[in-house]
Amino acid sequence: MLLTFRNVYYSYDKNLDVLKGIDFSIGTGEKVALLGLNGAGKSTLMLLTNGLLIPTKGEVLVNGLSTNSKNIGEIRKTVGLVFQNPDDQLFMHTVKDDVAFGPRNMNLSENEVEERVEKALRLTGTGHLASWHPFDLSGGQKKSVSIATVLSMEPELIVMDEPTSGLDYMATQNFVEIVESLSNSIILSTHDMDLARRLCTRAIVLKSGEFIYDGDIASVPYPL
Repeated sequence: MLLTFRNVYYSYDKNLDVLKGIDFSIGTGEKVALLGLNGAGKSTLMLLTNGLLIPTKGEVLVNGLSTNSKNIGEIRKTVGLVFQNPDDQLFMHTVKDDVAFGPRNMNLSENEVEERVEKALRLTGTGHLASWHPFDLSGGQKKSVSIATVLSMEPELIVMDEPTSGLDYMATQNFVEIVESLSNSIILSTHDMDLARRLCTRAIVLKSGEFIYDGDIASVPYPL
């Protein structure tokens, strides 16, 4: 399996578990919606997928590798995270430099970096923004570029935290078109059920840090 959680617990405070006994696996090519009310543990779960957080108890495996310090470089080549706030992801002087940052840190040749950057900008329709400073972009443009920074790493799994939060209708539609064009496995955290149903076939529902549903998105218990 591409991603596996085995009896995963996580606590920011020793007296309070944010996640409790999480077990699931995601295979290649799956598109999974991560659903639940605010405070359910969705963001914590996503940070565990690529080693930004390490389980308090249990184990997270990516292609069979545990998310520990020994494997973290390989893990982060495999799992790319798109943050809810693009400003947390964009920090270079130009869009092109932001999109190139990941591949350059993978010690690829400059030709390979250029090819990956061009491809990522093309897939997200942001090539015309290559020379722009990220702070001069609109919210929708920032979101598209933040996706490009992950695509340039060519991860097998892309994890997205509330990707349409704060976007207007046209920016949301552009995001949907980008995601629909991708063959990567995807975990999509969202409160937008219409978006989830359009982009995903499977849903995982969290409540108070525990799974209450894992199955066909058409049969999600509602309200959450």
